[in-house]
Amino acid sequence: MAYDPKNLSALTYANGFTLWHYRTSDLPSEVDDLGYFNEAARMLRVGDFIFVNAAIDSAPSHGVMVVVANDGTSVDVTNLTPFGSTNAD
Repeated sequence: MAYDPKNLSALTYANGFTLWHYRTSDLPSEVDDLGYFNEAARMLRVGDFIFVNAAIDSAPSHGVMVVVANDGTSVDVTNLTPFGSTNAD
């Protein structure tokens, strides 16, 4: 699949920082690829956090990615840092 702009939402912003949410059927390993968020380059800034719900149709993964590079056309984010742990009950 590919980045879908309608699934990226700003949750809050202040002092040059934005907290985003992104929901996708794509695997986290696809979402963290260099260039996945290129279409959003004009909005994303280095240091912004993106809460991600990935692989929502198969093996859901949830966590945060951080924008680590954006030269105005090419965006790179960190690997997914997961939230929570396995539900043992």
